[in-house]
Amino acid sequence: MSEVSFREALIVWIRIGLLSFGGPAGQIALMHRIIVDEKKWLDESRFLHALNYCMLLPGPEAQQLATYIGWLMHGVRGGVIAGLLFIIPGALAIFLLSWAYVTIGDLTLVEGVFFGLKAAVLAIVVQALIRIGKRALKGTLRPFLAVAGFLALFVFSVPFPIVVLTAGIAGYLVARRLGPDNTEANHSLVSTETVVRPGTRRAALTCLVLWALTVFGLLAALGYGHVYSQIAVFFSKMATVTFGGAYAVLSYVAQQGVENYQWLQPGEMLEGLGLAETTPGPLILVTQFVGFLAAYRDAAGESALLFASIGALLTTWVTFLPCFLWIFAGAPYVEKLRANQAISSALGAVTAVVVGVIANLALWFAISALFAEQFLFSEYGVNMQLPHLASVDVPMLTLSAVAFLCAFQFKMGVIPLVSTLASLGAVWMLMAG
Repeated sequence: MSEVSFREALIVWIRIGLLSFGGPAGQIALMHRIIVDEKKWLDESRFLHALNYCMLLPGPEAQQLATYIGWLMHGVRGGVIAGLLFIIPGALAIFLLSWAYVTIGDLTLVEGVFFGLKAAVLAIVVQALIRIGKRALKGTLRPFLAVAGFLALFVFSVPFPIVVLTAGIAGYLVARRLGPDNTEANHSLVSTETVVRPGTRRAALTCLVLWALTVFGLLAALGYGHVYSQIAVFFSKMATVTFGGAYAVLSYVAQQGVENYQWLQPGEMLEGLGLAETTPGPLILVTQFVGFLAAYRDAAGESALLFASIGALLTTWVTFLPCFLWIFAGAPYVEKLRANQAISSALGAVTAVVVGVIANLALWFAISALFAEQFLFSEYGVNMQLPHLASVDVPMLTLSAVAFLCAFQFKMGVIPLVSTLASLGAVWMLMAG
């Protein structure tokens, strides 16, 4: 069992929830830095074992990782609290900004307040990538898999599940042929024994029942033609089919929300994504913005904002409830697999690919943050997103250089780094305005 008190863990999850900027790469980096490096609550292999499983799930991997770690440490209540606190700050921010979007329209200044945070996140992500890479990429196979995974995702746009499954099979076959790699030491404050958490199955069943009651209850009461029923069905479907993390989710939501349901315009989807990128919490919280606008435009008169608020809450509910279900239903079995050496080696191979995945996410985030325009290069079998070099964002480039200096030269902690860059970003926006 964990030697960490629930109160101490609660404080840390609040801290992580408030600082979880930058999408999955930044959030995984933040959790790794705080939980593994600072607090030493989990060792590297335990952290990566949990991350490997979350990477295989549909939906936001960082939020599911928080739920998994919370469950490891304090059972169901730990998982629920960690998962909720990872969501709530960002959900509240998106909710308020959605109100401002439909009532005020111009959120340039609001977005500018978070401008400097992107630079801080870039530095945090690169730090995590270096730390995880040094510890996870041992031997010959794992570095090869990490590079291959990065190239497959970034250069050739190979579907994420194929990349992960291929790595897992390779790791399994190599382990069966050459034997497992058991060189990793354990320094975790969480017990290394097989985890038994009472009530986990009941929690998974509760999540499933609540999810089913929400969807089928709305269909029975309102019919499929009602916007609430459409929101419940669509985002529930999204929660089960969108593998590959938040970025895979976003492309799916953008296509369906704009082209199929016509809930919003393409430009509005980009603005919603901008809000999600510059607020804490999972990037998938952009779905709340989509649900808000969908319900707002379906309503009429003075009740539109109330109608939209319910639509936003419903979207968040059906988007994240399955995330808790996947963890409570699967985590106990994944923990048991740690004793199976061949399967453990397969997950170790997935760990290597996860390093490539984080590198891919980091590069994607860097390109989108540092360059205003990108283009798709699609020739000779290559299919990758590249920046227009002339569109470089000089202020963001400058702030990023400061962030890297603070992180690597002055060894700033997360909070001082984030605070410094947020302040510089706010000053820049005031001067530019």
